[in-house]
Formats: sequence, structure tokens, C-alpha cells
Amino acid sequence: MRRNQKILRMVELSMLVALVVVLQMISALIPPIAGTVSITLTLVPVVVGAILFGKKGGALLGFTFGLIVLINCISGLDVGGNILWNANPFLTALICFTKGIAAGFVPAVLYELVRGKKEQASGGRKYAAALVAALSAPIVNTGLFVCGMLLFFMDTLRAWAGGTDIASYILIGLAGVNFLVEFFINIILTPAIVRIVEVVKKKIN
Repeated sequence: MRRNQKILRMVELSMLVALVVVLQMISALIPPIAGTVSITLTLVPVVVGAILFGKKGGALLGFTFGLIVLINCISGLDVGGNILWNANPFLTALICFTKGIAAGFVPAVLYELVRGKKEQASGGRKYAAALVAALSAPIVNTGLFVCGMLLFFMDTLRAWAGGTDIASYILIGLAGVNFLVEFFINIILTPAIVRIVEVVKKKIN
């Protein structure tokens, strides 16, 4: 790869990192739609980076996402996250980074898997690969968060549920509504993701 291409890739990746930081800080200021968990607006740039820069780029953006989530938990901007931080800082950090990194790494893996070889990938196959990548991000992010709560913060989960059924609370109050919003945002923005990727790849190549 030529030096100018490497510099351009670094600039593009840095811009996505900055966008992840800004969007996640904004997300922390939005009151939870339901329950105690804030919605995230950050998964789209994470997916774009995963498609453009592969597994390492996706993991880096996911790490950045997890770091800002953790900072919001510590500062109290994320009210629910702050409760978890006060209960167990190590496990809270573990959940933040695990789900964040996975939300960037897994879409990159799935995109490459569905797209197949670059030379043989048609427009339709690339779109399908981008759609799978985009939809996997909220599934991984929310799924790992719920698993972390069930494994490490069951007492907190029961307290948040307030005596209601845990499964119902998870589906409706904890992450269900937020997940659906994030999921449909990614569906709607998939064509934009594809277009952004095409434009940026032309510049890089």
C-alpha cells in the first residue's frame, strides 16, 4: 500500500473514532426510552469502520465505544451504568469493553464471510453483507450486555425489575425497546452505510 493511501486510511479511521466518541457522549444525554439503559447512536460508524478496515479497525472502534460507555458509567452520565460501576467496577468495565469490541469485530467477520472474495462480490452480495454486518452490531451489543447482567449483576437486575418477571423486564424494560430502536436504525441506514463505504473505498484505492 502506498504511503498516501496509508495516511488516508489513518485519517478516515481517526474521523470514525472521533465520531464514535461524539455520538456516544450525545447518547448519554438522551433519557432512556424505557427502563434504566441509555440508547446508543454509535453502532453505525462502528459498522462502517468494520466494513472499511476489517476486524482490527472494527475492534478498535468497538474499544473506543466501550471506553466512552465506561467513562459515562463512572461519571454518572449513564445512570444505570453508574449503579453497576458502584456495585462492581471491574465487572462493569469487563462488560463495557467486551460488548463494545465484539460489536465492532463480529460485523467485520460477518461482512467478509457473506461478501466472499472481493473480486467475485456483486453489488447485491455486498449490500447483503453490509445488511448482515449492520444488524449484527445491535444484536451482539445488547446480547452481551444482557448476558453480563444475568451472569454478574442478578441482584441489581432483580432490583431494577421491581418484583416483575425478570424475562419480561429484560425484553421490555432493560434493553428490549432500545434494541429495537437501534436495530431498525441500522436497517434504515444500511443503504447509507453501503454508499459511504463505496465512496471511501474509491478514495483509499
